[in-house]
Amino acid sequence: MKIVLISPKGPLYRFKGGLFKKSLRYQPLTLTTLAALIPEDIDVELVLIDEGIETIPESLEADLVAMTVITGTARRAYELSEQFQQRNIPVVLGGPHVTLVPDEAQQHANAICVGYAEETWPQLLRDFVKGEMQAVYKQRPDMSLGWDAFPKRELMNKRNFLTQAVFEATRSCMHDCEFCVAPAAWGRKQYQRPIDWIIEDIKQVGQKKIIFIDLNIISDKQYAKELFRRLIPLNIKWFGLSTVLLAHDEELKELLARSGCKGLLLGLETVSEQSLKDAKKRFNASVGYKEIIKDLHKLGISIQGCFVFGLDHDTPDVFDTTVEFAIDAGIDLPRFAILTPFPGTPIYNSMMAQGRILTHDWELYDGQHVVFQPRNMSVQELAVGHEEAWKKVYRWSSIAKRLWNARNFRPLAMSVNLGYRFYAHHLHEYYTCDVQINTVFSNPFPGLVQQNPDPNMEPVTRNKIVCG
Repeated sequence: MKIVLISPKGPLYRFKGGLFKKSLRYQPLTLTTLAALIPEDIDVELVLIDEGIETIPESLEADLVAMTVITGTARRAYELSEQFQQRNIPVVLGGPHVTLVPDEAQQHANAICVGYAEETWPQLLRDFVKGEMQAVYKQRPDMSLGWDAFPKRELMNKRNFLTQAVFEATRSCMHDCEFCVAPAAWGRKQYQRPIDWIIEDIKQVGQKKIIFIDLNIISDKQYAKELFRRLIPLNIKWFGLSTVLLAHDEELKELLARSGCKGLLLGLETVSEQSLKDAKKRFNASVGYKEIIKDLHKLGISIQGCFVFGLDHDTPDVFDTTVEFAIDAGIDLPRFAILTPFPGTPIYNSMMAQGRILTHDWELYDGQHVVFQPRNMSVQELAVGHEEAWKKVYRWSSIAKRLWNARNFRPLAMSVNLGYRFYAHHLHEYYTCDVQINTVFSNPFPGLVQQNPDPNMEPVTRNKIVCG
C-alpha cells in the first residue's frame, strides 16, 4: 500500500512562486511523526512531500493521501484534495484547522482526524486496510503522550532545511489567550512527553544545536525545571518559546541558561496594558518587558520578541510606539503580525457576532493580511502600518541600535537580522492590500457560508483601496 503524506503551503514558502526560493525553515515534525505512527504490521510504501521545498508530481499515484492543514493552507489543501478524489484516491485531512472547523473540513475529504493523531491515525490505517475507514476520527479526552516511536526525520532530505534537530517536549498551553488556536483546538491541558523520551531523542539525533517548538515550554514550571536539569549534561545549545512569566522565577531562569538556552521567542504581543486585556493576556502586564529582556541578555539569551497589531485598543500610533520600544529595549529580532481571528477561537466568535469578519478566504489567515474590521483604525491603516513597522525596525540604523542596546555583537545576530531585513522589504510583493482587498467577501469554497459583516457595508474593492 502506498501512502503519501503532504504538507501544503501558502504563498510565503511555496516551492515555486514564494517569497523565498529556498526554504529557510527548520524541518517540521508533523509528517515525520505521522510516518513513525504507522503500525509496523501494515506493509507501506511511504512518500513525504513538503510543498514548501518541492512540487507535487502531477502523476503522483497513491492508495491513500493524508494532509496536515493549518488555516492558512486550508484552501490549498482543499484544492489538492479535490484533485486526488477526482482520480479516485481517498484523502484524509487533519491538523489544527480541521480540529477547529471539522464540519467544513469533512466536506473536502473522505476522512478527517480531529485533535492529536497519536491514537486516531493508526486506527484509521487499520480500518482502511480492512475497507472500513470511518468519516471522522476524534482524539480521546484522556489521551496522553508516551513512548511512541521517534519521528522518522531521515525520510526528509535534511539539505532542504536549516536543521533537522527539532524537538517537542510538550503540546498546548495552560493559558487562554483570546487569539490563540491552542486552547480552542486542544484545551488548556499541557500534554507532556516523558523526559527520558526527550533526552533519548536528542541523543539519537546527535546535534549540539537544537530547537524546541513547544508553544510554551515553561507552562508547567516543575516539568520545565526537571527538563532543563536533564539537558545540562548534554552540553547543547537550544532555542525555544516561552511566556514572560519566567521573570518571576529566578531558579527557572538560572536553569534555563545552564541547560544551554541561547534564544527565546517571547510573545510580548503589545506595549499597551489595555490591549493585553483585550487579548486576555493580562499576565504579561505583571512583567516589566525591559527588565526581563535585560535579565535574559545577561544570561546570554537572545530575544525574538513578537508583537500583534490590530487589538481593539490599538490606534494608528501603535506602530511607531512598538518600533521605538523594540529598538530601545534591544530586542535582537523583533517580529510583527496582524491580529488574525482564526476560526473557532474566542476572538473569531466575538468578531463574527459583531459583524467584523471581512472574509473567509482562509489563505489570507496568515498573520500578514487584515481579515477583520479594526475598531480604532481602518483596514488600510492597519495593513500599511504593519508593513511600515517591519521596514522601520529593520532599517540599518535600527538594526545597529537594537544590537548595540542588546550588547549582541555576534556575527550570527547580524546575519539573521539581514535575513529579516530582506523579508521586511519584500513583504509588499506577496502581502499587498491589492491581493487582500480583492478577495474580501469572496467565497472560495462551495458550500461554505459567506456572510457580509454588515448588510449596509459595501464590499471593499481595488478601486477604493490600493495599498501596494
